Amino acid sequence: MKTLSETWFADGYIDFELKKYTLLAYLQEVDKYFNESKLYPQLADVIFHYNNLVAFRENKKYLQEQFPKKLTGIQLEKLQLLYEQMIEDDELMQELESIIHYSIDTIKSTISSGTEIYEMVEQSLSINPVGLIPLDTTEGYLFLRNKNNKQTKVYQYRLSFFERHDSQYRALKTNFIDDWVSNFVNTYESIKSELIRNKTALPNPAVYSIETDLSYPVDETFLPIAKRSFVKFLAA
Repeated sequence: MKTLSETWFADGYIDFELKKYTLLAYLQEVDKYFNESKLYPQLADVIFHYNNLVAFRENKKYLQEQFPKKLTGIQLEKLQLLYEQMIEDDELMQELESIIHYSIDTIKSTISSGTEIYEMVEQSLSINPVGLIPLDTTEGYLFLRNKNNKQTKVYQYRLSFFERHDSQYRALKTNFIDDWVSNFVNTYESIKSELIRNKTALPNPAVYSIETDLSYPVDETFLPIAKRSFVKFLAA
């Protein structure tokens, strides 16, 4: 997929029409994925670029607080130096401001398309415990299933916590275990029992099912949204 650099709007020749074409070509590819209901990593990437443009427009010095996961120190210095250079050239700055204003409005429309799909999937999810849940829910298994088919995807998960800028965050890592065909034999309870027998490292795991009645790509949409929803579920 076509990607944009963190400072694409000011790299090279600063020309509104050129940057408009660059942006529209990128967003056209993003829309192709959205039309196939594939949200990730495209949605996260386009939101990053939106935040990047807004932060640059507002001349925020501490950009790492806005998106610490993607900007390195070198990239941060580049943005700040770029702003200092541009601010001294009124004509060039006006052209850049036109590019940024157009880009923010245009990207916002694409983000809206992606978030509509996200919200539809999120609202369709039902999360339920499988059997008794131990006090420690930081590690266990997730059963993902579209109710319209018989396949259950099983993932081992681990929830970790970390602090950044005086705030605590949760990160959920998953590893795919296997597919089970759901039937009167392979119930959620029987799958759980089989996992406990075969994976002794987790003798008393927390197990949850996450179901939807919508058909979406698993890796690009269902799984990432299920993970985010599950983290919120545990925090509630």
